[in-house]
Amino acid sequence: MARTGRPREFDRDRAIDVAMALFWSQGYEPTSLTQLKSCMGNISPASFYAAFGSKEALFREVVQHYLATYGQVMAPLADESLAPRDAIERTLRGSARMQSARTHPCGCLIVAGASNCSPENEPVQALLAEERQRTRAGFRACVKRAIASGELRDCVATQVLPDIFTTFLHGMTCEARDGVTSENLDAAITSLLTLWDASAVVSGTGKHPKKP
Repeated sequence: MARTGRPREFDRDRAIDVAMALFWSQGYEPTSLTQLKSCMGNISPASFYAAFGSKEALFREVVQHYLATYGQVMAPLADESLAPRDAIERTLRGSARMQSARTHPCGCLIVAGASNCSPENEPVQALLAEERQRTRAGFRACVKRAIASGELRDCVATQVLPDIFTTFLHGMTCEARDGVTSENLDAAITSLLTLWDASAVVSGTGKHPKKP
């Protein structure tokens, strides 16, 4: 009689790790159930569904695992003990190092994991869009804190800073996957942050700093 259910040697944590690598490198739709079962040790369909329920449910679990591990590079955005500029800089530089590392798939799973789904998989695409919205909100919160504390002027230039930072962050996925190094990304971040400095207020004066 055929065995069903998960085999005793099934390592669920390892299965999540290998599934994350597949989804991260290939995307949600191109990753097949056959590939997932194979990377998990050629488990049976019954074992897969007993462990995860469905491919979509597995992907949702993978996303949470990614956010709790590699995705922690975004944590400075929510850390109000950091100065707003420092929070943004740490986020961008940390993400650049993570996305360009060669110890795992390049780029960001949240950006590239489900960017071109068919209509039946719109919930998966919406899941990642919601996470990207959290990133936008994080950048906006940092800029608002800086304006409220008098670090930045409240003007048109500062109002668009969150969109600029978000666009740069998401664009790093393409750059990293094209082989751009962390050193090059880091240099670009240094230049990008001059946009913040251009709208900064000199401490104690309420004035915009003079250009050298």
